[in-house]
Amino acid sequence: MQQSLSLNTVEFLRWVARQPRRYGETLEAWRSSCPRLTAWEDCLADGLVAVEKTGARPAAESMVVLTPRGRAALKHKD
Repeated sequence: MQQSLSLNTVEFLRWVARQPRRYGETLEAWRSSCPRLTAWEDCLADGLVAVEKTGARPAAESMVVLTPRGRAALKHKD
């Protein structure tokens, strides 16, 4: 994968890969109103992470996971 990732994006991908993350937890930890610190939003838009619904649970309980593309990007950085 020849994708150039910011350090903030790499840190976000590592954070997601470290352990299961809930959508609500991810929003709380990574949401930003600063246009220069948009790792969560960029990774979601670029298909590096996905939100997996967990049945009838609230959206905040859905899981944020690395996609195959996200795993490949992280592997390339490690």
